[in-house]
Amino acid sequence: MAFQCQKQCYLKEFETTVISCTPAELNTTVNGKKDTLKGFNVILEDTVLFPEGGGQPDDRGFINDIPVLRVTRHGAEAIHFVQSPLEPLSKVHLKVDWERRFDHMQQHSGQHLITAIADLMFGFKTTSWEMGRQRTSIELDTTSVSREQVEVLEKVVNEKIREHIPVNVRVISMDDPEIEQVRSKDLPDDHAGPIRMINIVGIDDNMCCGTHVSNLSHLQAIKILGTEKGKKKKTNLFFLVGNRVLKYAEKSLTVEKALTALLKNGPEEHVEAVERLQKSVKLLQKSNLTLLKDLALLTVKNFKSDPNKGKIFILHRKEGDNEFMNIIANEISTEVVLAFLTVGDEKGAGLFLLTGQVDAVEELGTKVAEILDGRGAGKQGRYQGKANKMSKRPEVEALLQQYVLMLDTKEE
Repeated sequence: MAFQCQKQCYLKEFETTVISCTPAELNTTVNGKKDTLKGFNVILEDTVLFPEGGGQPDDRGFINDIPVLRVTRHGAEAIHFVQSPLEPLSKVHLKVDWERRFDHMQQHSGQHLITAIADLMFGFKTTSWEMGRQRTSIELDTTSVSREQVEVLEKVVNEKIREHIPVNVRVISMDDPEIEQVRSKDLPDDHAGPIRMINIVGIDDNMCCGTHVSNLSHLQAIKILGTEKGKKKKTNLFFLVGNRVLKYAEKSLTVEKALTALLKNGPEEHVEAVERLQKSVKLLQKSNLTLLKDLALLTVKNFKSDPNKGKIFILHRKEGDNEFMNIIANEISTEVVLAFLTVGDEKGAGLFLLTGQVDAVEELGTKVAEILDGRGAGKQGRYQGKANKMSKRPEVEALLQQYVLMLDTKEE
């Protein structure tokens, strides 16, 4: 069956009757965290809220004042998940989250248009598509799409938008011979009854269950963001339609203004200014590395010249890096039983290196990593890795002192 949302895509509110309301759970993921919500699955006589399908996400909205958190289709029924019960046979008022719905309509109709023109002009078949929250993508059955082809495709689809071409929805029976003329014939396994057709007049005819604009002019504009190599010798094409183009322009303008304030020049000079900064940073990094090397060698020299130097060498430096520690390790490992070197935050995260006699490092390396709440690996008298708790360095120092004391006791 066709739901009210499919018959009248621009309908924002609707009154209907509750058929059933049963306890249910909804598995969700928010910011990477999984959660299970308890609530109810509600079936209505009809609905203006689109259930997920055809590559288009489901709608959001309200039944009376109750938020609808998910809409899915099961056979000929749409299942609405809510967290408050509704009385069967009661009359209810539905309201669509129109901003979300219209965005989906624009992206979906835009996908149909791009798919059709890419096929007509270049013979590129669309094998799948995905409507993301930020951008939409089409998988094209071709190994590559040239920059010139992208430019032509974008130009032509926007010309079609300006031509004010109607987009019509009609329903035909399964045995209608016209089905053989449509571009795509994929149907859900549980589909039954008539088939819904989306026709962009003079351009495309395609089966689809989704919601669409009634005229290409409602797409406003299409911006193709680019392409990338896809799976199985295919190409992914990314694009924005309608209000997403405006939001993208607004975000870009905000970034442009921020860069203008930081770089103290006009937008046309931003790239040149950043390139100059990059060169300056590279020179500073090179100078800093030279100073760190000199400091490392000086540190080792001072230690070697100390008549009271012990069998353990311990050093922490906030500004150091792996290379700084390795320079010291190369110069000092034969002078001591153990050298414990760390760089980074004195109490938080950083890097560590344990070097010295092979037997000592093999015995203590993993213990050092555990104390610092880190991970590492090593061989041939070196064990290094990342640490999360540099505040535990005194415990490592105590462990090393205890180990050396044990060796001294054995020698006596």
